[in-house]
Amino acid sequence: MTKVDFYTGSGDRLRTACQLSHKAMQSGVRVLLHVPDDGLADQLDKLLWHYPPTAFIPHCHSSEAEAADMPVVIGCDENFPHSELLISLHQECVSFFSRFERVIEIVGRDAEEAQRGRLRFKHYRDRGYELGHIDLAKLRT
Repeated sequence: MTKVDFYTGSGDRLRTACQLSHKAMQSGVRVLLHVPDDGLADQLDKLLWHYPPTAFIPHCHSSEAEAADMPVVIGCDENFPHSELLISLHQECVSFFSRFERVIEIVGRDAEEAQRGRLRFKHYRDRGYELGHIDLAKLRT
């Protein structure tokens, strides 16, 4: 069954997604960064070209031919080159999350985003998924 981890208190959800992708890639885990639209996909793509400053995260869009061989893939459709780790940047639960071994939900700091995160947490909990929680605000202190 899919394991779902919530990373809450993110000051910059895209940067957090890059950090988590980099960590997963270093552990040999392939990542699908799933976003709601092409605009966010392009923002994430640009950020990945410069994160981290001293390294490079090989990545591409899910529609590209080399997606099956990339450690990090950005997508906004249901074209999945693997089923290892899904990092969701949506405000609602995506319908296909259970196809993945692990899901990461990133929740920002503002009240509206936190409320949507609680609703997603409840969605997974009510369906019996194993849940984890990492408070990024506590890690900064």
